[in-house]
Amino acid sequence: MSTGSSRTSETGTTGVTSDTGGISTYKGEERALRADRLGTPGLLLSVLAASAPLMVVAGVMPTVFGVMGIVGQPLLYVILGIVLMLFSVGYAEMSRHVHNAGAFYAYIARGLGPTAGAGASLVALVAYSAMQVGIYGILGFEVSGLFSTYLEIELAWWIPAVVAVVIVGVLGWLKIDLNAKVLGVLLVVECALVVIFDIAAVSKPGPEGLSLHAFNPDTLTGAGLGTALCFCIAAFVGFEQAPVYAEETSRPQIVVSRVMFLAVGYAALFLAIGSWALTVAAGPDFIADTSLKEGPGMLFGLTEDRLGTTFTDVLHVLFVTGMFAALLSFHNVVARYAFAMGRENLLPAAFGRTNKSSGAPATGSLLQSVVSLVIVLAFAFTDDNAVGDPTAPVLHLFTWMGNVGALGVIVLMAAASFAVIAFFVKRGAGRAQLWRLVASGLAGAALVAIAVFTVRDFDVLVGSGPGSVLNWLLPGVVVAALVIGLVYGAVLRSTKPAVHARIGLGNEAFQLEKAAESGAVHH
Repeated sequence: MSTGSSRTSETGTTGVTSDTGGISTYKGEERALRADRLGTPGLLLSVLAASAPLMVVAGVMPTVFGVMGIVGQPLLYVILGIVLMLFSVGYAEMSRHVHNAGAFYAYIARGLGPTAGAGASLVALVAYSAMQVGIYGILGFEVSGLFSTYLEIELAWWIPAVVAVVIVGVLGWLKIDLNAKVLGVLLVVECALVVIFDIAAVSKPGPEGLSLHAFNPDTLTGAGLGTALCFCIAAFVGFEQAPVYAEETSRPQIVVSRVMFLAVGYAALFLAIGSWALTVAAGPDFIADTSLKEGPGMLFGLTEDRLGTTFTDVLHVLFVTGMFAALLSFHNVVARYAFAMGRENLLPAAFGRTNKSSGAPATGSLLQSVVSLVIVLAFAFTDDNAVGDPTAPVLHLFTWMGNVGALGVIVLMAAASFAVIAFFVKRGAGRAQLWRLVASGLAGAALVAIAVFTVRDFDVLVGSGPGSVLNWLLPGVVVAALVIGLVYGAVLRSTKPAVHARIGLGNEAFQLEKAAESGAVHH
């Protein structure tokens, strides 16, 4: 029975399966990640953990309501959910044909060419690294606050941040299925508590009663809309990581696409209802002022009124563990991108080998731990504020790095949308995949617009004010990564054409090598 999926390979006897749309991973030479570790539940929990739902509800939502003045945030999540569903249509179909731990750059290489793939690989490495390192700042600050509140101990934010770097680094060396269990338990409890708050808010609404005003399109007007788009799309980040684990999943051509749609649908519903519950609890007319005044404290104040002190204390602790889950999730993704790049000689070959005992990409994991430690310590040594001051860990480390990462991911998603179109058209499957390609084109156009808004309003995003050097320096990190990657790709094309041609092929390249060697022996 035809599935509407085009064939990706005509290699026949090489071991690359052309009839099912999937690539059977070659398990050899330490160049492959351990297969069949993850099923649908494990993969779904791993990718959802990156979105740190409680961090979004307590941290991102008050910022969008207060700083940007966008009361229609719930409607924004619905709109972005639709855009990302459109994106997932083509992206998920691509995942059936390309199984590579360097998902974004592999897809871009297969669609837009190996040089574009080299550029995308460096953007992905920088973007996900930045998002992960930024979270160490807010986690350190929150743990410091817990020590101060409950133990009356003054603890500098960078001490728990450094401890977290070490713990995440150790877990990164261990098996991915163990990590999925750790992430899963934290995520389920975290989401359950937010749902309990949602029910409590609806049961005991604020001064304006049970209002649906936040879903009115008029609430999306305002100068902060472009900035809010970047903040809100960052809340979804995680779903697009599913193909990174394709080589480690059972039945990747089915599981990966299923998980992407489940993750986007769940995130859109969870975020829209959660942000609406905040407007109901505080009142749509008061939400902006309350958010601006109280920040992350707003959620905890609203829960204390409705659910008591004990529930709020537990929520504070889960706020920290949720961020830890996100750290672990991003760490795993960065390690796998580094592994994929090492395997294809975009990074030194050592990165393309896995840990013999666990099958984890050990060198990539170590790289991310070292980078995290260096950046956290750099912000720590330049922080001369008093203990408990959020400037360095939250307003600088978390905000700057988080928004650099979000911009990088938006650019990658836009490029991947157009790469999907090119991939299927080049293979003569444009007509068979027409509706998927239209969906990808619409998503790509929307994502380009969001990227433009993000760069234009970067001063609002990072709170730097007009004329600040940060307004071009921080987005410049993404541009620099892209340019360096493209130049490196062009150099490889002229000096090492065989390496250049292999960018994005992953294990398929090694299967072809193995088949070629076998053929030479027979002849």
